[in-house]
Amino acid sequence: MSFPEKDLLHCPCKDAVEAHFMSCVKEADALKHKSQVINEMQRKDHKQLWMGLQNDRFDQFWTINRKLMEYPPEENGFRYIPFRIYQTTTERPFIQKLFRPVAADGQLHTLGDLLREVCPSAVAPEDGEKKSQVMIHGIEPLLETPLQWLSEHLSYPDNFLHISIVPQPTD
Repeated sequence: MSFPEKDLLHCPCKDAVEAHFMSCVKEADALKHKSQVINEMQRKDHKQLWMGLQNDRFDQFWTINRKLMEYPPEENGFRYIPFRIYQTTTERPFIQKLFRPVAADGQLHTLGDLLREVCPSAVAPEDGEKKSQVMIHGIEPLLETPLQWLSEHLSYPDNFLHISIVPQPTD
């Protein structure tokens, strides 16, 4: 059987996968910290991040990735939340927009706030029936969960919060 070129991106070599991963990490850091954290790291730190992921060495990976998950306490969170929303019911590959974890009044934004602004069809009206499931890492977090917490604890290794919107099972 041949490689499913129509369904999956075929990477020519491991270097291409590493370059794409590091590009995503840099994009996420640009959103979270204006690229300040990744730019302060040395090449060996970038390599350690990649090698830790590639070799399934969590401690090696987390030693570096931890720096990308920190923020000054006076800021109450990242500048913007790196996220991508995937939907099975649309041709668009994903939704990605600028979204702050903290509202202008200082209140923490929740997953529900993000969805209501960026993908309102994913949130059931208060008196309506639920038509979609919102999944992160195969679990359905509460819509009241603060987005900053989700970003710190449920982001993927590329530092993005990957959110899937799937139709509600009918069984």
